[in-house]
Amino acid sequence: MFKLIGAVIIILATTWSGFEAAKKLSLRPRQLRQLKVAMQSLEAEIMYGQTPLKEASQKLSKQMPKPLSVFFDTFAKRLDSGETTVKEAWDDSLKRIWQFLALKQGEFEILSQFGETLGKSDKYHQQKQIMLTMAHLEREEGDALERQRKYEKMMKSLGFLSGLLLIILLM
Repeated sequence: MFKLIGAVIIILATTWSGFEAAKKLSLRPRQLRQLKVAMQSLEAEIMYGQTPLKEASQKLSKQMPKPLSVFFDTFAKRLDSGETTVKEAWDDSLKRIWQFLALKQGEFEILSQFGETLGKSDKYHQQKQIMLTMAHLEREEGDALERQRKYEKMMKSLGFLSGLLLIILLM
């Protein structure tokens, strides 16, 4: 009886871990799409609304889902404090939420590089930087979708099958 209960617990635990790994694979493309939407909104605010960066960030924090809403809220608050540069505020905000994102180091570098150019030039040059960042994010999203397609089902199955293997070895 106890062996059966233990076996069920092992299967549940390993299956759950497989589903969690698969969840990370599906979160990455979704978060990249959300970032692209945020970049498009930022571009619209800068180009057509001629909204200051702080106000545009506050608007984005209300439009985006978490954790991106937290990122833009933190960024707006850092800009509002006036104690920092735009680049430092961007990097600090990015580092604060990075652990809550399913993104890779490549995406961190893309966003960090974008932060270096943010607020340093006229709106047309800024638009070009946003378009470049969106192109990089588009490429990363394609990679993320490909990885999700290849490995998501495998991760789920691997969790369950590793539980079965563990049960067989323990019997």
